[in-house]
Amino acid sequence: MHIHFISIGGSVMHQLAIALHKKGYQITGSDDEIFEPAKSNLLAEGLLPEEIGWRPGNINTAIDAVILGMHAKGDNPELLRAKELGLKIYSFPEYIYQESINKKRIAIGGSHGKTSTTAMLMHVLKQTKTSFDYLIGAKLEGFSQSVNITDAPVIVCEADEYPASTLEPRPKFHFLFPHIAVLTGIAWDHINVFPTFDFYLEQFRIFIQKIEKGGILIYNQTDATLKELVEENKRNDIRYQSYELPNHRIEKGETIIEIENNSAVLRVFGNHNLLNLNAAYFVCKELGINARDFVNGIQDFSGAAKRLEVIFNTGDASVYRDFAHAPSKVKATIDAVKQQFPERKLIAVLELHTFSSLNEHFLHQYRGSMDMADEAVVFYSQHALALKRMPALDRTTVFEGFAKDNLLIINSKEELSSFLETVRLQNCNLLLMSSGSFDEIDVISTIKS
Repeated sequence: MHIHFISIGGSVMHQLAIALHKKGYQITGSDDEIFEPAKSNLLAEGLLPEEIGWRPGNINTAIDAVILGMHAKGDNPELLRAKELGLKIYSFPEYIYQESINKKRIAIGGSHGKTSTTAMLMHVLKQTKTSFDYLIGAKLEGFSQSVNITDAPVIVCEADEYPASTLEPRPKFHFLFPHIAVLTGIAWDHINVFPTFDFYLEQFRIFIQKIEKGGILIYNQTDATLKELVEENKRNDIRYQSYELPNHRIEKGETIIEIENNSAVLRVFGNHNLLNLNAAYFVCKELGINARDFVNGIQDFSGAAKRLEVIFNTGDASVYRDFAHAPSKVKATIDAVKQQFPERKLIAVLELHTFSSLNEHFLHQYRGSMDMADEAVVFYSQHALALKRMPALDRTTVFEGFAKDNLLIINSKEELSSFLETVRLQNCNLLLMSSGSFDEIDVISTIKS
C-alpha cells in the first residue's frame, strides 16, 4: 500500500503516518510547515519531506490512497491533482475506519474528559496485556506514539466533534461507527464551527445513531444535558449503561476508590477524573476485564499530558498544568484541586486562547467557573487575537463575563511574567490552564526566579 499524506506535519497526522510506516506501508507526505516534535519524529523514521510545500508532482496513479489533514485547504494543488486522477481521498477518521473495519471499535466522545478517559482505558488494557490499537490526542506515559495501527482485534479511539477535513466538514466522531461508545458530557464549545448550542447538540444525537447495531452506549448520567439527549433518542437495537461517581473518599490529599469491593489509592483526583475512570471501567467490563484487574491496573495511572499534570512539586505546594479551556472544564479542574487540597491557597491562571474563549459573545459562559480559586487570573495575548483575526478584547468585557470579584486580567506577556514572579509556593497550588502556551512563557523558570 502506498499512502500519501497531505499535511503530514499535523500533530496526529504524522503519528498515523509513522504507525502505517511501521506496519509496512509505503508512506509519502507533504506540508507547507512542519514544527517540533513532528519534524524530529518524521525525520527519525525517514518520512520527513525533502522539500517544504505543496507539489502536484507528488501525486500519481501509483498512490493507493490520500489522507487529507485539516490544515489543507480546498484549493490545495496536491488535493486538486488527486481529485483529477480519481484517487481515493480520506479524512483522518475515515481512514481510521478503513483500517479498523474488522476490529471491535471503541469511541470515546464528549465535550470534555475524552482524552483522560481514553488514556485510562489504554493504561488498563496495557496493564492487563490486552492487544489493542489506539488513537489519542495527547502524549501518554508508557506509549511511544499517540496512534498505533496493527493487526490487533480492538481499537480505542478518542473521538472528537471537530470537522474531519476541508472536503468533509462533518465531525470526526461521525466516521468511526463504534461497537462500544462513550459520551462523557456535553458543554457547548467551538462556536466558530457550531454557532448555536442546538446545532452542537445535534452532532451528539447523530453520533448516537452511528453506533453499530448490537452495540452499547456508556454515558455520564450526572450530565443533565447528556442524560436528556439519551432519553429522548433511545434506540431499541443497542444497549445503554449509565455511570456516575464511583464510591470514593479523600484522606490526607489522596483519593481512594472502591469498585465491587476492590479498593485502591489513586494518583489522579477530582470528580471529573473519577467520572472518567468509571466510564473506562464499564468499557473494560464490556471487554471481559473484571473489577479487581481494573482497580489494580488503574491505581498507578498518573494522567495524560496537560491533564492536571504536575510540573513542579515542593511537598506543600504544586504547580499543575491542564488543557482546560472550555467553561465547564475550567470549573471542574479548579474545583477538583480545591477539594483535594482545601487547606492550600489556590491560584488559578487561565489563558483565553481558543476562538470561543476570545469571543466577547461567549464570555458569559464562564460566569462562576473560577469562583473556587482564592486568586484568579485571566490572560489573553494580542498575538492570539491577531492570529485568529479577531477584534480587540476589552478587559471590562472579560471581567463582566467571568463575574468574579478581584479577578486579575492580564493581556501582555510582560505583565504575566511580572505576576508569576510574585507567586510564592508555600502551602499553595498554582493551576495553569490553557490549550496554548501562555505566549511561550517559561512558567517554572519565571516562578523560581
